[in-house]
Amino acid sequence: MEYRPLGRTGIRVSPLCLGAMMFGGKTSAADSAAIIDRALDAGINFIDTANVYNQGRSEEAVGDALHRNGRRADVILATKVHGRMGDGPNAMGNTRRHIIEQCEASLRRLKTDWIDLYQIHRPQPDVPIDETLRALDDLVRSGKVRYIGTSTFAAWQLVESLWVSKEYGLERFVCEQPPYNLLDRRIEREVLPAARAYGFGIIPWSPLAGGLLTGKYSRNAPPPEDSRYANLDANPMYRRRMNDAIWDVIEPLEQLARDKGTTLSRLALAWCMHQPGVTSPIIGPRTMEQLEDNLGALDVTITDDDRRAIDRIIRPGTHVSPYYEAEWQAGQYRW
Repeated sequence: MEYRPLGRTGIRVSPLCLGAMMFGGKTSAADSAAIIDRALDAGINFIDTANVYNQGRSEEAVGDALHRNGRRADVILATKVHGRMGDGPNAMGNTRRHIIEQCEASLRRLKTDWIDLYQIHRPQPDVPIDETLRALDDLVRSGKVRYIGTSTFAAWQLVESLWVSKEYGLERFVCEQPPYNLLDRRIEREVLPAARAYGFGIIPWSPLAGGLLTGKYSRNAPPPEDSRYANLDANPMYRRRMNDAIWDVIEPLEQLARDKGTTLSRLALAWCMHQPGVTSPIIGPRTMEQLEDNLGALDVTITDDDRRAIDRIIRPGTHVSPYYEAEWQAGQYRW
């Protein structure tokens, strides 16, 4: 297994990160533990979850699994904070109150004394970034958190955070977790160049486009009944993503995968894994079968000819399906 530096830090992580969004929900606790064991045996040492995944049950499933197998010390364990975790106006967001409260709750659910990577799940323009960074800095100084990161931030927000960290002597973000896949390549415009310039690790979420790049969907067939796209009318976000334009990308990619003797999902993962500036794409298997297919991407070679063919199918920096979306406007408070 090739291990890569996480941004400008000294720690090294596997080229695939095991995402736990399904754990404790569609994937039972027992199946989650089995998937974690298999991933660790395959050499994966990076697990990512979030407090909001199944309202804490994902963290519980991960914590229980690592407590049972005794391999917590082998893992770079990441989780996230931002989303709503209760009622009332203060039960969400990037405030000092919410971050510290939720870090303590995540530590309990994960059955650990420290979180290796604690990430802000989304930007929040109405909370000053210095408040967020000060709370995270306190957690690092207390030993409860080792490194801090972001998810789905704009490039300007990443650079601004570095200025604030330098200005106030605060811990800096070491990585960004953006959406990046063969249906949405927009982070190539600014986020990836900024990350490479300033030493951010990049941990892409949804490298398989929420399953659209797995080969189980087709232009002329209804989505499988147990899939997230089964009821498009109930979720406007999924309706925006599963649009007519995606098939003109997916179908030639499927042919390219067949020509290489691999699957669409492995091709998509391998491409993402080997893009310049990428540290470790996040896989989110619901079943052991899906994990095994994902692991197969480690054996797929992406050649220069493959890259040129893919760039003809979906041009660099463009998108046909919107994944890269967040609150990127400037907030009220500047310095």
